[in-house]
Order: sequence, then structure tokens, then C-alpha cells
Amino acid sequence: MSDTPDSAVRTYIQQHRAAFLDDLAEWLRIPSVSAQPEHEEDVRRSADWLAASLRETGFPVAEVWSTPGAPAVFAEWPSGDPAAPTVLVYGHHDVQPAAREDGWHTDPFEPTFVGGRLYARGAADDKGQVFFHTLGVRAHLAATGRSAPAVNLKLLIEGEEESGSPNFRDLVEANAGRLAADAVIVSDTGMWSEDTPTVCTGMRGLADCEIELYGPDQDIHSGSFGGAVPNPATVAARLVAGLHDEDERVTIPGFYDGIPPLGDAERALIAELPFDEAAWLSTAKSHGTLGERGYSTLERVWARPTAEVNGIGGGYQGPGGKTIVPSSAVLKLSFRLVAGQDPDAIEVAVNQWIAERVPAGIRYDLTFGASTRPCLTPLDHPALQSVVRSMSRAFDGAKIRFTREGGSGPAADLQDVLGAPVLFLGISVPSDGWHAPNEKVEVDLLFKGVETAAHLWEDLAAAAIG
Repeated sequence: MSDTPDSAVRTYIQQHRAAFLDDLAEWLRIPSVSAQPEHEEDVRRSADWLAASLRETGFPVAEVWSTPGAPAVFAEWPSGDPAAPTVLVYGHHDVQPAAREDGWHTDPFEPTFVGGRLYARGAADDKGQVFFHTLGVRAHLAATGRSAPAVNLKLLIEGEEESGSPNFRDLVEANAGRLAADAVIVSDTGMWSEDTPTVCTGMRGLADCEIELYGPDQDIHSGSFGGAVPNPATVAARLVAGLHDEDERVTIPGFYDGIPPLGDAERALIAELPFDEAAWLSTAKSHGTLGERGYSTLERVWARPTAEVNGIGGGYQGPGGKTIVPSSAVLKLSFRLVAGQDPDAIEVAVNQWIAERVPAGIRYDLTFGASTRPCLTPLDHPALQSVVRSMSRAFDGAKIRFTREGGSGPAADLQDVLGAPVLFLGISVPSDGWHAPNEKVEVDLLFKGVETAAHLWEDLAAAAIG
């Protein structure tokens, strides 16, 4: 654990608070929307701005890495200590599309401070959470008297996360040597609430597919031919109906292979969270819960795999009736995966499951998209405990609880390629409105992130994670 006085860190941060917010606002004014071609130059400008800022922070290496899509930024600051572990920080500098007419109260690319909140696209997701590391490392140096961080510190800030990270894994694989690390810190996540600081310990993976089913070569008369030829829409419906059993477990053979049981200790930690199911349902715009028997709602969305029907269609969809056997139908499925599951094995299992259930006379095409692997850090991992201790210091000794993310992201590629544990350090809260109009960040929480980062590097060095 770090011995650096909390007061030294806080004094430095307070002295540089205004300048930090001014610099962040300057970066937020760059509309780095990776999904919109008209902002291609803005994304490049955002990368250049960040690289220059990191050099000003003190990083001796700060480079813009080109990809077939949007550029990423890599920075490195060696510790100088031969025994120091190496830590890689991940985030992204691209943002979601935003326009005043979407419902914003202010210009989304003109940062606005109101009542302790900073409103702007990217304020929380993810520029604010990337940028707090710049002041954090400076506070770490000032408080410890060091001229270089206590760890070999690297940053990889990609420019296509909001577009699905299509080139990220290739980028990591091509630069695996330079990115090698003993631990990865992901600052693209959040906490349970302002009053309940938490650390995320894992994200689910993702595999998705589209099944196109073909019957007759054209729509045909249901009176003349119905009941005597296979109907692709009926086959699609039967596939959907057979996807789960009466306990809402996925019926695909081998689907649950390799998944470790959810231990009693973690279940107890999840149960500690102040979860309001009625409020959660209101946020979900849903009217009841349903899921795998034997698990709570949070356990289902964080720690259990799923199979969801994302779309189903086929046949006549217009007003009135049209008595046909349709020529085709389509089914879109997605599978959220947890630690222990392999997306490639899931693809094989789904292929076999479909092949055994499609009758003769129906042709089909089954296409999988790019997959994302799940990632999970054990609760007793020393690097995770460093994050917990550092965050607790920033939050005045508060107990830090644990969450997982039900969604998926590119962090798993870092774990998979680099073979390093992934830790999550984020200070955003649900009300920050990621991807929504009026995205904001709570300014005081942003500086809690700065303070956590300031303590983290010394703590990780003492934890001997390398």
C-alpha cells in the first residue's frame, strides 16, 4: 500500500483543478465522432491533441497510431526501476454522435458547467475518464517526489470504440510487444452510484448471428400448398421456441461448458448492493423480470450467459391478410458470454444446433459477426486489491463494493492477446447519460478518479504484480 499522505495528493490536485478542467473542455470541443465520415478529420485532430497533451504531462513517448479506420494514441513513461511492474491504461477518445436537436439543452460540443456538473459529449464516455489520468500521474509524482511513475506506465487510447472497435484487436496483436503489461486498467466504466463507490470485475463477451431460412422459391398459395411443404417462418418460430427450456436455460448442447460456478462469496457481495428492482424495471421500460431460475436479477445480467432473439421476420407484414407460405424468413440471435466460454466453441455449438433442427426442404445461411471474449478478474487478485485500496482512499475510507458489466467491450482483447488481468477504474454514474442527450460528468467524482489514479501506481508497485 502507498505511504504517500492523502493531503499531499489532494493539495496538488486542488492547485491544478481549474487548469485541468480548462484543458478537458478544450478537448471536449473536438467532435471526434468516429461513426460519421464527416468527422474523420476531427477524430484525427482529437488524437493529435491528446498525444500533445500527454507529452506536456511528461510522457517521453506519445504517438498517434494509424489504423485502417480511426487513429489510436499510445504513450509510455518508464519507471526507471528495473523491478517495477508495467501497467497499461485503456480508454477511447472517440464519442457518440450528438446534435442540439437530439434533445440537448446546450451545444453538445461546447462544454457547460452547471451545479457541479460538466455537460458535453464525451464528458464521461470517455474523454473525462481518460483525461483524469494526466492529472493523476502528475499528482503521484508531486506527492512522492519521484521524477517518473512507480510503475512503467503505458496508455492505449483508441479512436473507434464507439464504432465497434473493428480494428482494435489487429492493432493490439501487431503491437503486442510494445503493449506488453502485467496489468491493464480500463477507464471506460462506472460506479453503482455517487454514494456507493464500486469496482467492476468483469464484462461479458458477445457472439451474434443471423440465420436466413429459405423455403419455396417464391411466396406460394397457402391453400394449394400449405400443410404439404415446409414453411420457413414456422421453422424460425420453432427455433426461437426451442432456444430456452422451462427454467429459462439455453438448450444448445455445450452452451454452459467451462463456466465456473458463481461462488457464495461473490453472490453475497452482489446482494450487498442497494438494488431497487422496481426502479431498475422502470429504467428498463419493462413490466416484469424473467430469467434463468435460481439467480437474482443482477446475477443474471452480470454473471450468467444469455441467448436473446434480437429480431425475427418473414412473410407478409402489411395490412389485412395474405394467405401465403412465405419464401423466406430471418432470425437474429445474440449470446452474451461469461468467463469460461469460448466464442468459437459457441459458434460451433450453434451451427450444430441449427443443423439438427432445420427440416429437409429448408435451406439456410448462418452468419456470425465478430465476437468479443468475456473477461473476469478474481476478487483476490493483488492488482484488483490495489485498485480497491486506492479508490477507498479517494473516497475517504469508504467500503468499495464490486459489480460486473452485463455488456461487452474490447477490454477482453487486451486480456486475451497480452495475457494480463484487466482491472476497471471508472467514476461515472448511471445518471451521466452515456450515448444520450445531455451527457455529463459529476465534477467532484471526476477528481475522485484523479485521486484514485494518483495513489494507484505506488500501490501497484508495492503489490509486486509483475
